[in-house]
Amino acid sequence: MAGERPRVYEIRVQGCAGTDEALALQEPIARTLCPEPEHAGPCAVPWDITLGDTDEPVLVVGVYTTRERAAEAAGQVREVVGGTLSVVLGEGDPGRFETLVEQYRIEHGTGLV
Repeated sequence: MAGERPRVYEIRVQGCAGTDEALALQEPIARTLCPEPEHAGPCAVPWDITLGDTDEPVLVVGVYTTRERAAEAAGQVREVVGGTLSVVLGEGDPGRFETLVEQYRIEHGTGLV
């Protein structure tokens, strides 16, 4: 949607066999979202990866962007994990990913929160 303000979204990778599998996905997902880690300037979509706080291992990719761009990022994550794991896009908790909000605010010189 044109003019949509960015917000925090979570891309949850569910169905991992264990914490080791979830952690092993971090690097390939990171390289998909940011293929050139040493690039100049900010990433087009600020992102971060963490483990979920559930009983089963869930990898949570936080992005700060529009819904459309978050859906594109979720598609990229789906390509990385293949068809064996579930990838779910939903609104995220800004408190959980407050560094993304702050990163965007600093890089874009806005007062958005």
